[in-house]
Amino acid sequence: MPWGVSLPRYSLYARTRLGYLFYQRQVKKARERYPHGHSVPQPYCFPGVKILPIPVLSNNYSYLVIDTGSSQAAVIDPSDPLAVQAAIEEEGVMLEAIFCTHKHWDHSGGNEALCQKHNSCKVYGSALDAIPQLTNPLADREKVSVGSLTFEALATPGHTVGHMVYVLDGGPFGSPPCLFSGDLLFLAGCGRPFEGSPETMLASLDVAMGLGEDTLLWPGHEYALECLTFASLLELDNSALEQKLQWAVQQRQEKRSTCPSTLGEEQTYNPFLRTHRPELQEALGLWQGGGEDPDAFRARVLKEVRRRKDLYQAT
Repeated sequence: MPWGVSLPRYSLYARTRLGYLFYQRQVKKARERYPHGHSVPQPYCFPGVKILPIPVLSNNYSYLVIDTGSSQAAVIDPSDPLAVQAAIEEEGVMLEAIFCTHKHWDHSGGNEALCQKHNSCKVYGSALDAIPQLTNPLADREKVSVGSLTFEALATPGHTVGHMVYVLDGGPFGSPPCLFSGDLLFLAGCGRPFEGSPETMLASLDVAMGLGEDTLLWPGHEYALECLTFASLLELDNSALEQKLQWAVQQRQEKRSTCPSTLGEEQTYNPFLRTHRPELQEALGLWQGGGEDPDAFRARVLKEVRRRKDLYQAT
């Protein structure tokens, strides 16, 4: 979902054909501006599995996840079908599944074209979101196998009412779990709660943080530099944040992707995951009221971080 979108414009984008036309314009402009993608992708390989980030639009990522033993593959959030199809052909794999984190066109706009190209491909996602070409609605904690790959869907509402994230079980491959987070969680940031309250978003972030600290985070957007810069304005003495920002600056100067990070890393510098930290609370000028429920206070902290982030994006 594009940054800086007001709620009235959001309704047009998410709920009318104007949104689809806007998405098509985005795709066309991005193909012209970034003929080879906005970033240099860095594949991750473990014995039996390959994760290939596909840079699409101006800052989105789709992900091609390949069972290298069977050459079966799944794609997460196929925004630009031409870019995804090119990756499929280059890797020589069979597309068996599309996993959509949510309905927004920049995450689901390629579904129809890919399904026409791959007749047996199934489209997975939440029934609560109007995901194009959805064939297999998923419930919270439901698991799907693609070859030897096993994905677990986790309901994480807030950005949209039916937002889901997908966790690839790394156990069979000797790798950490992999979280494909869509617009729930970015490196040092999180998505705007267009269809949920701060309390809803906090609960969804807590779902993600219930995974292990070694979990690899594969976000839906390349927002690292912007998010880290904003976070550095909140916590001036956070050494982990400063080091990550310096690293991200170097990565982006070379047009290299900043993903993945780990959930353990994110807890050290992502303000949306640090609502329980006294140093962030004090930096925001917030204190827990007498008798105030701890989670209610954390939601209040999250709301203030979100408010400041929206103001930062608007400047």
